[in-house]
Amino acid sequence: MMDAMPTAALPPSRAGGRRDPGIVGETDDPAEVELTSTTVEDLYAVEYRPMVRLAYLMVGSEHVAEELVHDAFAELIERWAKIRRPGAYLRRAVVNRCNSRLRRRILERRHAARLVPTQSVDAAGEPLLEVLGLLPPRQRSAVVMRYYLDMSELAIADALGVRPGTVKSLIHRGLAAL
Repeated sequence: MMDAMPTAALPPSRAGGRRDPGIVGETDDPAEVELTSTTVEDLYAVEYRPMVRLAYLMVGSEHVAEELVHDAFAELIERWAKIRRPGAYLRRAVVNRCNSRLRRRILERRHAARLVPTQSVDAAGEPLLEVLGLLPPRQRSAVVMRYYLDMSELAIADALGVRPGTVKSLIHRGLAAL
């Protein structure tokens, strides 16, 4: 599987427009460019386990977390030539996939509750996952990234595609709910 991955070096930075942090030309600040890895293999070696841990804390299942991270890496490989900051792009892709999975899980629970109203859905069993599972997906993402990954508000805002003030609000409301 690793043989099929592109080994091209990161593309040079270009000036450009707003937002999506991982795509070439989306920021003017050369300090924002990640220079820690130059190939997909390097990025995979460095980021795979941390991304699986992040996804696990968000979705509560190691198998689902691994699947989501592999899907994010597959997307990263497809877009490798356009990506300037692969770590940021990967993190955002993993968080987005986790949020989608959580939204789908909520819908499944609602439908299951309509079919069998007396049946309850079991939590994962771990206290941390049970408590985090009570939060809405965006609050959960912000709290996990802040306190598990120890990311700054700016990095979280970048990963979630929101403003830093929104991150502060999400974290505050998430902690209040906990």
